[in-house]
Amino acid sequence: MSKIPVSVCIIAKNEEKYIGECLKRLEPYGFEIVVTDTGSTDQTVEIAKQYTDKVFEFEWVSDFSAARNFCVSHASNNWILALDCDEYVHSIDVPSLRRIMQQYPRALGEIQMKSLVQSRGVTSYAVDVVRRFYNKNYYFFEGAIHEQLQAKDEKQRGKAFEEITLPMEVIHHGYNLTPEEMKKKSERNLTMLYQALETDPNNTYMLYQAAHAESMRGNYLEAIPLYERALGMIDTVTCEFERLMIMALGVDYVRTGQFQKAVALMERYADQCKTAKYMFTHANVLLDSGDHLRALLLYIKTIMMPDADTLGVNKLHCFENIIRIYTEMGNTEMAALFQQRYEECRQENDKIVTGTPSGE
Repeated sequence: MSKIPVSVCIIAKNEEKYIGECLKRLEPYGFEIVVTDTGSTDQTVEIAKQYTDKVFEFEWVSDFSAARNFCVSHASNNWILALDCDEYVHSIDVPSLRRIMQQYPRALGEIQMKSLVQSRGVTSYAVDVVRRFYNKNYYFFEGAIHEQLQAKDEKQRGKAFEEITLPMEVIHHGYNLTPEEMKKKSERNLTMLYQALETDPNNTYMLYQAAHAESMRGNYLEAIPLYERALGMIDTVTCEFERLMIMALGVDYVRTGQFQKAVALMERYADQCKTAKYMFTHANVLLDSGDHLRALLLYIKTIMMPDADTLGVNKLHCFENIIRIYTEMGNTEMAALFQQRYEECRQENDKIVTGTPSGE
């Protein structure tokens, strides 16, 4: 019997590099662990069996949701925490998690996933909000690739989900790749994305993911029409991926020299996208367009936002740009003030990159 009625469900294929550490970090919590292997030819299965007796084989059918839902079908508990092998749990406030389960039985639990990434030649991190904790009586995974949780009750589909941030810290190592490795990964996904769009050409989420994959390959002129097509189907921005899509389109406009379009886009949706990430991207677009003063004001506003910690390493870049602009203006006093805050932020970033738990 687990200490808390949660089943951690993991799908894997050739993950011997990561899976041992992933499962080792789950041991202190007493969760049931369910692993579904989709055709490994390395030691993934053997390593998984050292930590759980619930290891199952699933024939890969080019559908991540099918594999995840199969894995969940073997879980003994209703509450599911879906992880990937390269995602390591660093800490969980178990009493708080138990209260969430009791008070919000139909809520989707969100993790502020800290993903290690290669940025400017060094390892840093980005923060992504992912829905990974749910009650299997009410939700299931949908989508062949970049799968998302969906309500089982068709009457609830299209409605806003009740969401709550989970009291846990999870570090994702799968994006800590060189630009060449990231490009190869996006190429692998593109085939599946375009296949999905053949079946459902008006799926805005798949259009966004296909555009993002093209952009990762450096194909900005191919990505932009996909972003624009998806954005044209949206009346009001209501979810995270729509905000991310607008930001990505603005960045690709800049990359292709379309500065006026980029500025107009970011300002058009500013009132609907009041997040630190959006504000940071807006400031970058203004900076790249030559409007340094307005960019400075937005950078300062960004670091004061309640969700500024979701910026990850971009919080550091925020301070860097503030210091740079003040220095260019000849205001060395303000530049020095923000230099001190930059150093404090850099130390926190280094803790996350090296795996030091928060608060130490």
